[in-house]
Amino acid sequence: MSGDPLDLLVVGAGPTGIALGAEARRAGLDCLLVERGALVESLLGYPAEMVFFTTRERLEIAGVPFPLPEEKPNRRQAIAYYQAVAAAFRLECALHEEVESIRPGEDGFRVRSRGRDGEVTRRARAVAVATGYFANPLRLGVPGEDRPEVRRRYREPWEHFGEDVVVVGAGNSGAEAALELFRHGARVTLVHRGAALKETVKYWLKPDLENRIAEGSIQALFEAEVLGFVDGAVVVRQGGRERRVPARAAYVLIGYEPEVRLLEEAGVTVDPATRIPAFDPATGETDVPGLYVAGTVQAGRETHRIFIENSREHGPAIVRHLAARLRPGVGAVAAE
Repeated sequence: MSGDPLDLLVVGAGPTGIALGAEARRAGLDCLLVERGALVESLLGYPAEMVFFTTRERLEIAGVPFPLPEEKPNRRQAIAYYQAVAAAFRLECALHEEVESIRPGEDGFRVRSRGRDGEVTRRARAVAVATGYFANPLRLGVPGEDRPEVRRRYREPWEHFGEDVVVVGAGNSGAEAALELFRHGARVTLVHRGAALKETVKYWLKPDLENRIAEGSIQALFEAEVLGFVDGAVVVRQGGRERRVPARAAYVLIGYEPEVRLLEEAGVTVDPATRIPAFDPATGETDVPGLYVAGTVQAGRETHRIFIENSREHGPAIVRHLAARLRPGVGAVAAE
């Protein structure tokens, strides 16, 4: 077991985890971020040419300005910004290391993880889980879903010029992917089990996609069920009839499942239907004292409710609460 106990161990090093680490630094707390991938791994998986809907000031964390002339940053600029915040606060990070268990005890927590150098167990007075959900995409549960041409994250369109591509799902991810693939030369078929595009699709994307469908540029199969993936096609049932839709590639973009296993195994109550953990909205603390949740994990399956712009206050709230508990009269002031 390594070293003295940390004041705070953060599971996840995305924007929310970095904000937590920065606030802990400002409050004089010892903090370590443990991340299964690279720093801001979630943003690395975003579409390469993505531009944030949110303006730059609403993406700022830890009081660090986002120095950008454009109103809305792109993926590359956001990655550079959050990595710069981590560097400015000299955050301690254990990257490419996956947390396997969080065990509460009388003297805090024991957090076991496994990385490139093997297994390590650390002690921490408090733990904050800020894992997001991008590592846990929803599955269809049909034959052929693990074929190499079936993908669960969309990055860029270039390889699909002149190819048949099926996009499964009609939310924001599906809408963005379908439009970009079409505009870069792919023959796109959108498959969705609902009767129309989701109402949550961004207001400027929805009419664009609806118009492309209406003019026949993008084929849409609504009220359709994917039965499986085979060589060169996706098997779909629509209106009681099965058909094979040509596809050299398929993107299954139907959403994500929140990662709550670590929380459940640590003793946190998690609603079986919504997958929302029991926590105090004012402090982020769960019903296991000293174990906090931050970012999208607070929303359970309602992943559309929490984004960077409305989760950046989770870090300050958690650190204020923890600092007041660990260092009464000192830490609470530092965290303000």
